Amino acid sequence: MSIERVRAYFREIGIEDRVMEFDVSSATVELAAAALGTDGARIAKTLSFMLDSGAILIVCAGDVKIDNAKYKAKFAKKAKCSPTMKLRSL
Repeated sequence: MSIERVRAYFREIGIEDRVMEFDVSSATVELAAAALGTDGARIAKTLSFMLDSGAILIVCAGDVKIDNAKYKAKFAKKAKCSPTMKLRSL
């Protein structure tokens, strides 16, 4: 989805002003925190993992790491990032 489509949709529902664009990269938690002048703990990051039934997304604070034991207890599978999801700078 392009930024233009997001802006158009947000305009329709009255929240266009929530889109933030930066002159510097915000591709990582650290870069996003620096661009916003805040701590990485206040940045939300989305992690993608593969289960037998498909991909799942976990949204967490930027300073959080996945606890492998808890993940395995919950999903009965070792935490392995989805190979189809690659980080990139927009």
